This record gives sequence, C-alpha cells and structure tokens, in this order.
Amino acid sequence: QVQLVESGGGLVQPGGSLRLSCLASGIIFRFNAMGWYRQAPGKERELVADITSGRSTNYADSVKGRFTISRDNAKNTVYLQMNSLKPEDTAVYYCSVKPSVGDSRAYWGKGTLVTVSP
Repeated sequence: QVQLVESGGGLVQPGGSLRLSCLASGIIFRFNAMGWYRQAPGKERELVADITSGRSTNYADSVKGRFTISRDNAKNTVYLQMNSLKPEDTAVYYCSVKPSVGDSRAYWGKGTLVTVSP
C-alpha cells in the first residue's frame, strides 16, 4: 500500500524557516513525480511545488525564491525547504505522489500544520 508521512511542521515566526519532509513507501519512488500542496483555512488546496523524476521543479508564484523542493531517492523522501516565511504561508501542507503513465491515481499524506505567527 502507498503511504506518505509528512513531518517538520510547527510554529515559526515571520521571516523564519522550516524544512518539511515526506517519507514515501509502496511506490518505486525514483519513477514518480512528487508534489507539495497546502490548504489554508477557508481556502482551496493549492500547488506549492512539484518535482519530476528527472528533478525538474515547478513553484507557485507566491513561493518562488523562498521555497525549494528536493528529493533523495535513496531515502524515498521529498523535502520542502521554506525560508522567509510569511503569515500567509500558514496552512496544512500535504505531500502527494502525482499521477503517472503507469498509475493514474494520486496519493496523499495526512498533512502537517505550518503556522507563521509572532
């Protein structure tokens, strides 16, 4: 079974940094594109960043220059380094296995809460 476990969320002051981690199991990790999404209170879930098996990356305009997505295939882990955090970054952050040619399904973790506040 596919499982995704996020970690690293918490409370941080504006301007601070956090690194989120997502440990994946049940997939051939190196073949899959991965993504980070977030959902703030009263808002729709939105893409934050994603990364392909070839390590091409894509970012939402709101986080470009501040966030970095990366992956370690040996550890089956994808990371989201978040710098210069703003209150509007407050959300539950979700890890996702993106649909592929071999598997049209998407998979999601349970999320980790990031709160940016003094």
